[in-house]
Amino acid sequence: MVNSRLRPRKGNEKLTLKRHGISRPEGHSTRDFRLMPEQARGQAEFDAFAETYDSDVQHSLYGLKPDYFTKVKADFTIDLVNAYFGVRSDLDALDVGCGIGNCHPHLGDRFRTLAGTDVSQASLNRAAARNDRVCYRHYHGRRLPFVDQSFDVVFATCVMHHVPPVRWDAFVAEMKRVLRVGGLALIFEHNPANPLTRKIVDRCEFDRDAVLLRHTEAEALLVDAGLENVRSRCILSIPSVGARTRRLDYMIGRLGLGAQYVAMALKAPC
Repeated sequence: MVNSRLRPRKGNEKLTLKRHGISRPEGHSTRDFRLMPEQARGQAEFDAFAETYDSDVQHSLYGLKPDYFTKVKADFTIDLVNAYFGVRSDLDALDVGCGIGNCHPHLGDRFRTLAGTDVSQASLNRAAARNDRVCYRHYHGRRLPFVDQSFDVVFATCVMHHVPPVRWDAFVAEMKRVLRVGGLALIFEHNPANPLTRKIVDRCEFDRDAVLLRHTEAEALLVDAGLENVRSRCILSIPSVGARTRRLDYMIGRLGLGAQYVAMALKAPC
């Protein structure tokens, strides 16, 4: 189990998008959830990739099966949830940008309810056919189709790099909106500091418009959204095939060289 109490880190107030040089074009509101022109292909093209998703990812991984990486992130999700909440059976979770639902079988019965949402209806159809205990809802990239404070855990796994940078803050603000007070937000992303990760992303057909964000940028987004106790850790620095290797992987993650990272934060009372 990962030992993560999500203690506050000093200087969170300095982690802002402005500090990292991210600016927004004139005329674009941070609360405007319409798709940008470069994202307009998203729904139709990800629909087209729904049937070939696994093979496309496997090609980018030089033949390695993507399920290994999916399971590692699902296991880290459970570890972090257990570290924060303890082993409880009354938690509701949402997977934002769930795609075809590959990680959902690995989450098993960890949550009382598990929901997934995505802009690709074809991907959701495939996910629903494979995971009959998960509630799937389609959304158009604007407002998540759930009422305020619906979930104890909200996570997005390798989704942010598909969102145009000018929409990053709106995306995270929606994660916060549907998160309950005291809830846990998790963002898993590719680590652009890892050269092999960049090469793999470059080989992936549906990542051709991806914009990778550093872990400090993910932290800044969580801080700007008003979430607290923000921190991040690289993962997949070494092969993680069980609880012991995940603990070691999490410790090594301080070096910042892992293939991916997880940024995490809590929603405190207003």
